Amino acid sequence: MGMSTMAEMNIYGLPTVKYISFQLNVSPNYLSDLLRVSTGQNTQQHIHTWVIEKAKEKLTTSSLSVNEIAIQLGFEYPPYFSRLFKTKTTHTPKEFRNSFN
Repeated sequence: MGMSTMAEMNIYGLPTVKYISFQLNVSPNYLSDLLRVSTGQNTQQHIHTWVIEKAKEKLTTSSLSVNEIAIQLGFEYPPYFSRLFKTKTTHTPKEFRNSFN
């Protein structure tokens, strides 16, 4: 499954491991094990990688606020987006955006 195909799945919040595995007709554990063996990351890590890449794109190419970006990416609680972004990149979304200005 390519990362771009996950974009269609972001209809009601972030895609979940359960949702993706259901769409692929495999168990969540099987999917995570398969991804971990082939890529070193489980399904949840792939979802986070995809979300962070989309966030970086929006932060550098739009004037949307961090909260607006979080909501567009499916986060019901925008501060969680900021924490996840900082955990994955070592920068807050605002710091990341400012590094491009």
